[in-house]
Amino acid sequence: MARCTVVRLMAVMGLAGVLRGKKVRTTVSRKAVAAGDRVNRQFVAERPDQLWVADFTYVSTWQGFVYSGVHH
Repeated sequence: MARCTVVRLMAVMGLAGVLRGKKVRTTVSRKAVAAGDRVNRQFVAERPDQLWVADFTYVSTWQGFVYSGVHH
């Protein structure tokens, strides 16, 4: 089907194509810099929610980036 035919049929049906943005590079790998081991890798949870671990700063959503933060 020709592009103009697809455009016309989509307009008749009230459809619109999705515009894709460029790929965003969210991580710069730095293997020389490692985070400290705060639990000494010897941790056994005694109750739920005793220790949480995360390794991300921000996440891409439809509305833009959502930034995460942890206060301890």
